[in-house]
Amino acid sequence: MRDSAEMLAVDGVSVRLAGRDVLADVRFSIGRGEFVGLIGSNGAGKTTLLRVILGLQATTSGSIRIGGYEHGTAAPSGRGPDHRRRRSLIGYVPQKVVLDPDMPVRARDLVGLGLDGGKLGIPLPSRSRQQQVKAMLAAVDATRYANERIGSLSGGELQRVLIAHALISRPGLLLMDEPLAALDIRSEAEIVELLSKVATEQQIAVLLSAHDMNPLLPFMDRIV
Repeated sequence: MRDSAEMLAVDGVSVRLAGRDVLADVRFSIGRGEFVGLIGSNGAGKTTLLRVILGLQATTSGSIRIGGYEHGTAAPSGRGPDHRRRRSLIGYVPQKVVLDPDMPVRARDLVGLGLDGGKLGIPLPSRSRQQQVKAMLAAVDATRYANERIGSLSGGELQRVLIAHALISRPGLLLMDEPLAALDIRSEAEIVELLSKVATEQQIAVLLSAHDMNPLLPFMDRIV
């Protein structure tokens, strides 16, 4: 590992799609415990950059280091050791999550899937698993609606649950794609403050994409 304090390093990443330069020589790094805003208008390439970091988008040039380890930037098969290692280091909250309001899944169930959602079969009940879910719901201040169906949650409540889902596997890096887009002003402030707290207390590097930097200004460390 080159630098134990460096969680993410984007080094000269360029992406060309359909004959158009979507990203050109992008360079920045994020340290553990740092909260960084990825700011740009719609179509600027924010989601493309997050896909590159996740290993879902091939690059024209450049490299990515996560947790000090360099990862290939070619589109992965999804089965190699590089992809599995990358996936274990990253928590991700996508831009849009469409949920059936009648889905019989509670908030605590969704958070628990962050521990074992990639495994086959129904997870067996265990005290350790229950304690982890309970602790993570408490960390994002979502305990009071732990037993509510996810379809009945407000936008701000659902974002807290999705953050808990992404963090329960203890990643070193949390990526969030436009998490404030559908929230009211009060919920925006609450989510941004929560993420700042999580980054500091759990020493997780947080990269949050947004088209407006104003809600982030009181809390973020830097802007990309």
